[in-house]
Amino acid sequence: MRVRHDMPPGHVRTPAYLRGKCGWVERTLGPFPNPEELAYRHPGTPLPLMRIRFTMAEVWGDAADTPDDTIDAEIYSHWLEPVKAPHAP
Repeated sequence: MRVRHDMPPGHVRTPAYLRGKCGWVERTLGPFPNPEELAYRHPGTPLPLMRIRFTMAEVWGDAADTPDDTIDAEIYSHWLEPVKAPHAP
């Protein structure tokens, strides 16, 4: 999966350093209210929350000290888009 590379204004719960990066679904955590809507006192549409795993090489490129290490982030499904080639090791 790729994290959308959008930079919208307002309250966004997706880390900027992961936008545009590719990882794989480590697990699906279930539906939770969208925090971007809750921040503006809207009801919060339930969306699937996914734990996405990224390699340090993907996130930091040549600057990664340990490129094969991983980092996990919990990202709502509306921020994810499929990629054509599998990205899992």
